[in-house]
Amino acid sequence: MQDRGLAAYLTELVGTFILVFAIATVVTLYVATATNAQTGSDFAVVGLVHGFVLFVLVAAFGAVSGGHFNPAVTVGAAILRRIDPVDAVVYILAQLSGGVLAALLVKGLLLDEGRAGHYGAPAVSSLLQGTFAGMVVEALGTFLLVLAVCAVALNPRARQDWAPLAIGLTLGLDVMIFGPLTGSSVNPARWFGPWLVGVHADVGKNLLVYVLAPLIGAAVAAVFYALVVSQRGEAEAKDIP
Repeated sequence: MQDRGLAAYLTELVGTFILVFAIATVVTLYVATATNAQTGSDFAVVGLVHGFVLFVLVAAFGAVSGGHFNPAVTVGAAILRRIDPVDAVVYILAQLSGGVLAALLVKGLLLDEGRAGHYGAPAVSSLLQGTFAGMVVEALGTFLLVLAVCAVALNPRARQDWAPLAIGLTLGLDVMIFGPLTGSSVNPARWFGPWLVGVHADVGKNLLVYVLAPLIGAAVAAVFYALVVSQRGEAEAKDIP
C-alpha cells in the first residue's frame, strides 16, 4: 500500500480542478440546452476533451498521487487495498473541493453562457425511463472506467506506460456513448461542483444517479478485477516455466 502525503493530496485537488474545469467549459460551449439552440450538441468534441484532459493529467500527476481525480476511482482503489482508508477520505475531500473551485471559475468566466446549462452540470435525459435508468447508465460507465484503471494502472503485470492513454480513451468513449443520456459524469466530483454552483435541485435524484450509482459501478469493477482479471493473470504467471 503506497504512502500518501501532502503532495498527493494537493495533486488530487489541482488535478480534479483542471479536469472539472475543462469538462464543464466544453459542456457549456458544445452541449445545446434548448430546442431552439443555433447549434446541436457535439458529444464527439465533448468526449475527446474528456479523454485528452484525463490522459494528460494521469500522465503528468499519476506518479505523485496515482492519478485518481475521481472519488469512484479512489473507492475502487480502497476496495483493492491500494490506498489507506484515511488517505482515501482525504483524496475524496480534495477531489470534491477541486470540483467546486472549477465550477466557480467556469461561472466567473461564462456567467451568461453557462447559466442555461448550469455551468456544465450533468442531467438525466428524457430519453431515459427515469432515475433508475440513469443509475444504470452511470454505474455502467463508471464500471468501464474503473475497470480500465484497475487493469492497466493497478495491475503489476500490465504495460503501465499505456495507462494514461487507456484510461483517457475509456472516459472519452464513455462520454461519446452515454453523454446524451446522463452527461456521463462517472465521477461524483465532476457532478458535485457544477451541481452545487449551478443547480441546487433534485438532491435525492442526483445523489442516486451521480453518487450512488458510480460508487456501485466502481465497487463492482474492483471486485470483478480482483476475482477474475487478477486471478487469471496470477494463474497464467504460474504456468510460465
